[in-house]
Amino acid sequence: MNRKVTVVGGAGNVGATVARSIAQRELADVVVVDLAETKAAGVALDIYESCPIEGSASRVVGVGTKDFSESANSDVVVITSGMPRKPGMSRDDLLNVNYKIMQDVTAEIVKYSPNCIIIPVANPLDAMSQAVFKLSQFPRERVIGMAGVLDSARMSTFIAMELGVSVENVSSFVLGGHGDTMVPLPRYTTVAGIPITELLPPDRIAAICERTANGGAEITKLVGTSAWYAPGASAALMVEAILKDQKKIMPCSVYLQGEYGVSNLFVGVPVKLGAKGMEKIIEIKLTADEQAAFNKSAGAVKELVDVIGV
Repeated sequence: MNRKVTVVGGAGNVGATVARSIAQRELADVVVVDLAETKAAGVALDIYESCPIEGSASRVVGVGTKDFSESANSDVVVITSGMPRKPGMSRDDLLNVNYKIMQDVTAEIVKYSPNCIIIPVANPLDAMSQAVFKLSQFPRERVIGMAGVLDSARMSTFIAMELGVSVENVSSFVLGGHGDTMVPLPRYTTVAGIPITELLPPDRIAAICERTANGGAEITKLVGTSAWYAPGASAALMVEAILKDQKKIMPCSVYLQGEYGVSNLFVGVPVKLGAKGMEKIIEIKLTADEQAAFNKSAGAVKELVDVIGV
């Protein structure tokens, strides 16, 4: 196997979930990089030892942050490093701490894997994606934030619970920044092709949209820290679309240059993911209310971006 994916912060809950998913699905060899060097080695070894059971030939190695050379020539680098949320914290509370981490990590990624595609996962997601984009000086096609895949999955879960149907029947659509101002779009959200506006009353749809926007906080309150299974699976799904050149349309945070009326800012929109990274931004028609909500969400992202000067 000659594909390589590096997971920075891979000894943490989200990072380990990403690394495990990639290795067990035999998508690539995996390098787990973490400040906690011995834990990175242990997590990597544990995942590697699961590969014979899963029938995967992926190789997995764990190293400390002083040994980024193991990550050299990675095809994809997933950045899960960062301080996790605690109960009562917003994603925005993590801004300055995680920005410093992005500065340190991005320099190493560019040094050792100048041709890779980067998937930031750290919060606040859109601002951290913009930071990595500016710091790396990569083309916008090669820095793609993980957000909408997770938000849409949460919305689909809540709809399936509400209707008592399989989650496989549900296709949800969420735009905007990865935060409280995200924009779920009910009229583009379907169950077996049927818009949920035909299946649920407005008050239940509104409740689901609100729960989706607060989905991360709900997990944090219940568990005491940020979610990891769903975010990790979401990042792995993006990695798979890239490595397999699937041309799959997914909602991701990307650098907009006029699309949806927004310029020079990372915001979540549907994109086509393939071997080149973000290969196309899909623009859909929004109602006046939807556009206003999208603009508000973009404005919230810009406030954070302005604070860190990227």
